Amino acid sequence: MFGHKFYHQSLRKYIILMGTLFNDIYIERKNSSGNIIQTIKCPLTYAPREKVTARLEQNPSLTEQQSILLPRISFEMTTLMYDPARKLNTMNTWKKDPGDAATGAKIKHMYQPVPYDISFDLNLYTRYAEDATQILEQILPFFTPEFTATIDLVSEMGTKVDVPIVLESLSSQDTYEGDFETRRALIWNLGFRMKAYLYGPIRESGMIRTANVGFTGQYANGSYANTRSTAVKVKPGLLANGSPTTNAAASVSANTINSTDDYGYIIDFEDYFDGGT
Repeated sequence: MFGHKFYHQSLRKYIILMGTLFNDIYIERKNSSGNIIQTIKCPLTYAPREKVTARLEQNPSLTEQQSILLPRISFEMTTLMYDPARKLNTMNTWKKDPGDAATGAKIKHMYQPVPYDISFDLNLYTRYAEDATQILEQILPFFTPEFTATIDLVSEMGTKVDVPIVLESLSSQDTYEGDFETRRALIWNLGFRMKAYLYGPIRESGMIRTANVGFTGQYANGSYANTRSTAVKVKPGLLANGSPTTNAAASVSANTINSTDDYGYIIDFEDYFDGGT
């Protein structure tokens, strides 16, 4: 699309991040003496609320596979909306240092990501009110009302981003209706908004190895104090003999203009770079 083929799996990673946050929740059952007699890990699935509720209402008198066990947690991504409040200059670029210049490695860069808000619904299904309160107390203290997670979104660029996840709503529903044979389920719904970013294609360019700079005499009193001019070729990261170096001081000293004139030199024209692609 638009002449670029790329896929950073950003949305997939955001969904995995939400699932990871709630993938390790346990419920403990105790007897009258306060001793733990059972520990249950809440299964987590990516599914809409209506689908899970439909499974709950199936006839539990048939085979066990016809109904699902409680407690259970499900979540799903519901909406994706552009957030203009977090928009930055589109022309800002993210760059990755290629390392050793002598290897001829390319500089990788990408433009500023686009901010999007992703809404998620998290649903808790329990048979007993005590199970629901145990799950809620393992979730709510971490959201004040937001929780920030760090995620590696674009591995090629080494881009690790802090992603705030905001808890926006909390509601409950008791589906117990009808006779005593109807299965009861307490459902809690938690609404989250993730402040995410979507990234464009990665571009590559050559390193700038040479800069051609023109110098001329100082301008004063309506004319140049001296008409003499000179052009200098500066090679950042290289010695005077063209050999690569990581010694910044040596690189600069080998390419510095030293003038004994009392007026000095100033950059006046033709300041550009070449050697990049």
